[in-house]
Amino acid sequence: MAVQDIMPTWVGATAKQIARGVRRGDVSATQVVADHLDHIARADADLAAFRAVRGGEAITEAEKVDEQEDLANLPLAGVPVAVKENTPVAGLPTWNGSAAVRTAVAEADHEVVRRLRGAGAVILGVTRMPELGLWALTDDETGVTCNPWDRRRTPGGSSGGAAAAVAAGLVPIAHGNDGLGSIRIPAACCGLVGLKPGRGVVPCQLGAEDWFGLTEHGMLTTTVADAAVGFQVLAGRRQEKLVPPSRLRVGVSLRSPVRGVAPDAPNRDAVAAAGRLLAAAGHDTVPADPVYPTRLGLQGIATWFAAAAADVQAAGLERRVLQRRSRRHVALGEWAQRRGYVREADRAAWRERSVNFFGDHSVDLLLTPALAGPPPEAAGWSGRSWVANMTANIRYAPYAAPWNIAGLPAIVVPVGRRPDGLPVAVQLVGPPGSELLLLGVAGQFEMQAPWQRHAPGYPRVGTGSPAAA
Repeated sequence: MAVQDIMPTWVGATAKQIARGVRRGDVSATQVVADHLDHIARADADLAAFRAVRGGEAITEAEKVDEQEDLANLPLAGVPVAVKENTPVAGLPTWNGSAAVRTAVAEADHEVVRRLRGAGAVILGVTRMPELGLWALTDDETGVTCNPWDRRRTPGGSSGGAAAAVAAGLVPIAHGNDGLGSIRIPAACCGLVGLKPGRGVVPCQLGAEDWFGLTEHGMLTTTVADAAVGFQVLAGRRQEKLVPPSRLRVGVSLRSPVRGVAPDAPNRDAVAAAGRLLAAAGHDTVPADPVYPTRLGLQGIATWFAAAAADVQAAGLERRVLQRRSRRHVALGEWAQRRGYVREADRAAWRERSVNFFGDHSVDLLLTPALAGPPPEAAGWSGRSWVANMTANIRYAPYAAPWNIAGLPAIVVPVGRRPDGLPVAVQLVGPPGSELLLLGVAGQFEMQAPWQRHAPGYPRVGTGSPAAA
């Protein structure tokens, strides 16, 4: 029997449980952080979720939380949090997915990091991502990040390290960001809740142009309640309790945004299961397929290329220092920019069509698959060809990107398991300003069909854990 099974530990507790325990004096932030640092030291060698761990610095910060006289207004008091490595954390380099694109040690925290600290969170370190955040596959020449549910599989990307860390209980919640699905895809791969807020709700300030306005910051969590707390902290809002929504009309669609790519049977079954959960919660479901124009796919891919090129140009990097897959991507981005294929008018047209979709179909939300297939293998994708990476990404994860272009909020929620034991999830999309509504519906899913919060074999709230009391 492992030591953690017989000794009290706060590893595996939710962020809300930890914050409540610290505020009540049941545990010190220092003890919570020490528990999690010890777990990271034991477990992360097999996962490669973290790029860097702030051991001594995190303990010092936890001690400062403990010294505060008034913890009542800190929604994340003493909660260990990880930050994605493309977001500046004071005192650390900003890796951006590889040594080649790493920037100097940050002198100040990014605004979202500042808000997390202001809420009482303690930053344990930064999590791995693919180079420049371009891929839904997380690895570089120094390591391959693995999915805790099956270490032969990827945790997704680009917030792959964040998802792996939360699914393994290395931290209760983790920061991520989402340019074309980079929170929602890893959440689906790892059985987590992942909310992408709508445009402008959380300050972005990443790269050259926030990927032409496509990128948003968010959190990956094991519960809807933690997702709500994390969202409201990042958005700078006062904490509100989620209210279960009354009767909604939800459009349901299996249609893929990418022609020739369709959801497999487990993902189709997941949407059917989610439809039954909606009905059991008193909501109505109706078929409602978005019309994804061919030009949207071309526009999305061209923007994906051009965002990489813009970031490389802004950083003053030369293409030759990049990974093989990234060099080709950036070269195509430069070509797309020269040819005028990246136009705000095209993005604005899709945003207008997407907002109108809800009124045109008289629906409050849209339900889709989260993924089209299982997570690909955890392997050295950074050394493979651009074609291999593109094919893998598009085949398994086509459903997220349209809603970044539209700037609409979207959430991924676990709804069961695939036959191979991996989690399976669905995506809910809403109109502007519907983040709390999406969280409310996700909470109804969780109440009716609770999911396993951590991957098998990793810490759970239970035996000997004070958080379970």
